[in-house]
Formats: sequence, structure tokens, C-alpha cells
Amino acid sequence: MPMTSRERVLAVLNHDIPDRVPLVMGVSNATSIKMPVYRQLKQLLGIEAPDRYVYDWPELGTALVDEETMVRLGVDVRGVLDRQPQAMVERNRRRLPHAPFIDSWGSGQVEINPGEWFPGVHPLAAAQSVEDILNYPGWPDMDDPTRVAHVREQARHLAAANEYAILAIPWLLFPFERAFAMMGMDQFLLTLAIDPDLAQALLWKIAESCKRLMGHFLAALGDNVDMIKIGDDLGTQDSLLISPTMYRQILKPIHADYIAFIKEHTSAKVFFHTDGDVFDLIEDFIEIGVDVLNPVQTSAGRMSNLPELKKRYGKELVFCGAIDTHHILPDGSPQEVRQEVRRVINTLGQDGGYMVAAVHTIMPGVPPENIVALADAVKEFGAYPLPA
Repeated sequence: MPMTSRERVLAVLNHDIPDRVPLVMGVSNATSIKMPVYRQLKQLLGIEAPDRYVYDWPELGTALVDEETMVRLGVDVRGVLDRQPQAMVERNRRRLPHAPFIDSWGSGQVEINPGEWFPGVHPLAAAQSVEDILNYPGWPDMDDPTRVAHVREQARHLAAANEYAILAIPWLLFPFERAFAMMGMDQFLLTLAIDPDLAQALLWKIAESCKRLMGHFLAALGDNVDMIKIGDDLGTQDSLLISPTMYRQILKPIHADYIAFIKEHTSAKVFFHTDGDVFDLIEDFIEIGVDVLNPVQTSAGRMSNLPELKKRYGKELVFCGAIDTHHILPDGSPQEVRQEVRRVINTLGQDGGYMVAAVHTIMPGVPPENIVALADAVKEFGAYPLPA
């Protein structure tokens, strides 16, 4: 008898073998589809649904995929997201056309081309001391009730239906990436190298805010959650952004503390998103309590070696992702997409422990036919037992 989507995902999270490999798509900024492609996908499928954005944030550009499309694709997970504070939302709605978008932390995006936004507002770029960090007047109010006012009812509704696994996604509560937003990526990496005490003060201050909102978010979710998505992008196409030694000395204790806090307040699995070649840190992730590793960027260095990943870490981690968005999805034919999905499933999916997803957001330029090919290939090739 076929499993429900939730039963299927829970089997994978518990390292049991489900009836087929689950599909994760459309439930977060890192697993969804950019709006131009989403519109093309709806047209291809003959689905009439309004255009909605993740976090109601057009400048982010990521679609909040409608339920009819999710059902057609066979997605096994549904998301519960927090919201930006209502006062911030209203402020940005009133701003002048093309003016920078400023978030609740005081960082923001600027329009570099019509309709194309890029991080460009960094309120702590000139910080020179720990006092500058602590005295920054723009630290967000994580007790604002409008951030999570909807969460309890939304999670309760999904749990009562008991059909789909629930992935909870608090917006960018990622200390390393948030430090980039606050100081600028180049400036923060330089600060890490020449003034690590200042960099650590910023990271721990951010982590304090992250934990405060996470506490409210988890309280609103209660038991109605299966996975909590956190993370930090730590890799590039062929290496790490910082050395393993620097990670272990500076950032790992922050991640460990954050994950410990989450696990004190929920039994949900920790779904950790980190792009690039992070192979050298996987044992660290396991040590600090990561349960699911996403997105397994197969175009990046040793992350392309799926047999080695599965052999070394498949007993301790669930892998989610691994369908290439660098070449296969944008440039391949539907048949090539199908074959890649089959290859990845037959490698990472052996004995369970794998959920199919694209490597990060599906970007403009990906033919909608390839998204359908990905989803349909999961149904075609993902049933257990898999070929040896």
C-alpha cells in the first residue's frame, strides 16, 4: 500500500526505506522556483493560480508555489514560514519606486537592473569596535508578534491533515550569512582575518537574535513540525569560504549552540542548508547534530562524488538535493534531466536516506519542461527497491 507523503518523509528521516524517494520543491527560498519560471510552469501545466512570493517579498523574486502545482509535481513536503514584521512590510510598500528594500535588521537590497535586486545596504560596514556592534540601534525586535502570529494555526492545519511532512523555515536565521548582510561579504571576511574578536562579537550578537526568534517560532509550532531548516552558505565551487580551522574555532561553536537550542525545544530534525564544496566540514556537521544536509551541490568540488558521500556519511545523514541547477536543469533536455534524476536516486537513495531536490532555487532560464521531467522521474525511478 502506498505511503502518504508524510509517512514517506518520516521513513527517510529515520533512515528506514520508504515506498519511494520523496520530492522536496517549492517550500522555501532555497528549494523553490524564481517567478519567471514559475509562470511558465503554470502555463505549461494549464494551472491558473495567482502569483505569490515567498515572504510576500517581490524583491527576493522567489515564488510561493500554489497547491495545485505542488500536487501535480508530487511534492511530499509543505512549508511553514515566519513573516517579516508587519511594520517593516508596510514601510517597504510605501517606499519610492526603485528605492532600496530595507529589512528588519537594517540591511537591504538595491535595484541593479530593472526588477533585479542585489544585497547592497550594509549598516555595520564601518564598525570598528565591539561597542559599535553592541550599540547599533537597528537590531531587530524578535519579540514582534506579527512575525509568527500565523504559525500556530498553519502548522496545526497541516498536522491535522497528516498528509505532508512539515518543513519549518524561519527566514535567514543564519549567523554567517547575516553577518555578510550586516557588514558586507568582503568586509566581514576581512574582519574575520584581521580582527576575529570583532567578527565573533557580530556573529554571537546575530546568533542571540536568531535564537530569540527561533524560540518564538518553535513555541508556535509546538509538536506540529518534522524538520527545521537552518544553515549558512560556507562553500564555493571548489573550496570553502573560510578554512576548516577557522570554521572550527569561530563558527562551529555558534552553530553547535544554535542546534542544541533547537533540539532542546523540539524533536524535529535539523535540515541544514549550505552551498558549495563543504565536504571537509561534513563530519563537523554530524558532530553538532545536523540531520539533513542540503543542497548537495554536485557541481562543486568533492560534493560531486556521490558514491563517496553515500558510503562515508549515508548512515548518519539524510541527503536532500543533488539535482544540478548549474548545467543539467538549465541546459539539459528533459530526457537528460530524467537520466540525471535516475543516476542520483540510484546512488544516494540506496537503503533510503535521500530526498530529491534541485540544488537551490530553480533560476530563470530553466525550461519548465525540465521541472516536470524532474518531478515525473522521481515517480518513475524512485520506487523501492532501487536497482543495485
